[in-house]
Amino acid sequence: MYLPLSPAISEEHVAAGRRQPVTEVAFLFAELGTTDGHAGLGFSYATRAGGPGLYAHAKEIVPLLLGEDPNDVGRVREKLVAAGASAGRTGLAAQAIGAVDVGLWDLKAKRANLSLAKLLGSHRDAVSCYTTSGGSLSVPADKVVENARRSLAQGAGGIGIAVGAQEVSHDVERMRAVREALGDDVPLIACADQQWNRVQAGRHARRLDEFSVQWLADPLDAHDTKGHAALAATLTTPIATGATLTSVDEHWRLMTADAAAVLQPDVAAIGGITPFLRVAALADQHHLTLAPHFATELHVHLAAAYPGGAWVEHVDWLAPLFNEKLAVENGAVAVPDQPGIGLSLSERSRMWTTDRIEFAESV
Repeated sequence: MYLPLSPAISEEHVAAGRRQPVTEVAFLFAELGTTDGHAGLGFSYATRAGGPGLYAHAKEIVPLLLGEDPNDVGRVREKLVAAGASAGRTGLAAQAIGAVDVGLWDLKAKRANLSLAKLLGSHRDAVSCYTTSGGSLSVPADKVVENARRSLAQGAGGIGIAVGAQEVSHDVERMRAVREALGDDVPLIACADQQWNRVQAGRHARRLDEFSVQWLADPLDAHDTKGHAALAATLTTPIATGATLTSVDEHWRLMTADAAAVLQPDVAAIGGITPFLRVAALADQHHLTLAPHFATELHVHLAAAYPGGAWVEHVDWLAPLFNEKLAVENGAVAVPDQPGIGLSLSERSRMWTTDRIEFAESV
């Protein structure tokens, strides 16, 4: 399934010729049914590239689910991992399995007649949220302020602002305009999108300390653990990263190096809820803030079940895919109380579906 985006998402990487604009998001959905009439829904996604690969890998291994007990999420997931081991245990292979893993957890929660958050052990009924939809680099400072005020009026609790321009004055101007307009009490998040090298990050990030930023997200390549650790040691602003990492091990290396104060794992990137929960448990042991990336509809459950400080990024890109809508008010996203993840596919999503395949046990 391909979800069209209008307007396309375009940032500094695009202007520099390093990336293409994001015009659509490819989704892999897994609809799981049981002989006693229960059903689970899971999904994974990819931007710019990878959608057909996710689908191809899933088609090869999903038949191994037939006849398994869906309550045994861990064992079933490992069976799929082993079946596709020649393609690797991270990246695309894990992300294809992730759609099934999410579906198994959704199914497990539904069979227990609990929301996913309640099944996992919820710590809160609403999760603090910030929005990044109105602060991209191409938006002038006065328009960023206007968009931020609108987002706050619509219930957002914090404002994400893109930084990472080649000229640090551009970033400082925008950040100062928003801080002065909104006051000192509104949490601001600076989102660098991995656009700096180590030298640039050191110079630019220190200029942001004066604005009491909640955290600086992705100042360096996500895999540059040593660079993040060195930068974190020089700043008062907390560092956040992890959105594009694809394994528990990669997140573990960040934690043990004290490279980030805020972890931003993404269920789709890491390969499902099962590995996400492992990352969350490790993050809690390190007393880190958890701020999952993207897919608010799913991550709100996981953030609600996190014992420490937690945020979600509120983006409305996925809204057309589902019949249910999230409630955002007083700076937080309410955790849905329907069984499972609380989502069902809309008719529009069916129209955007480009291919589907069904597997069933012969009788």
